[in-house]
Amino acid sequence: ESSATCEVCEGAEEMTEPLKQCTAWLRAYFCEPERIRSLPIPAFHHPVLQQDSFTRQVLWTLLRDVKFGEAVSYKQLADLAGNSKAARAVGGAMRINPIPIIIPCHRVIRSSGQTGNYGGGNLMKEWLLSHEKLQKEKLAY
Repeated sequence: ESSATCEVCEGAEEMTEPLKQCTAWLRAYFCEPERIRSLPIPAFHHPVLQQDSFTRQVLWTLLRDVKFGEAVSYKQLADLAGNSKAARAVGGAMRINPIPIIIPCHRVIRSSGQTGNYGGGNLMKEWLLSHEKLQKEKLAY
């Protein structure tokens, strides 16, 4: 269980609105996960999220459909995104996810139940999955 405190850096009043939304979302994720559902999704302007592509479809599907404390296999996410044969492409989408944690690529695991790879390292992926599981159980999320 995390014992970290949540605080925002100085000068928060000078942040743009999208950055304030991201800050609020991350604070909620780590410290008040029950609030995540009520927060607006920050505006994302990264080119990967603007292009009409399977990668974009996968990332938005993951964000919309795989809830806090849940996990989905690469194949299941491919199915949800509309192409059941594209599990490898889902892995590629996870590798180029420009906003990990907010777009929760750590929730995508192998069909065997093993965690698989993660850009932040496998220990971080395991920690994030454990954090969500513990918080979900604690709050009956």
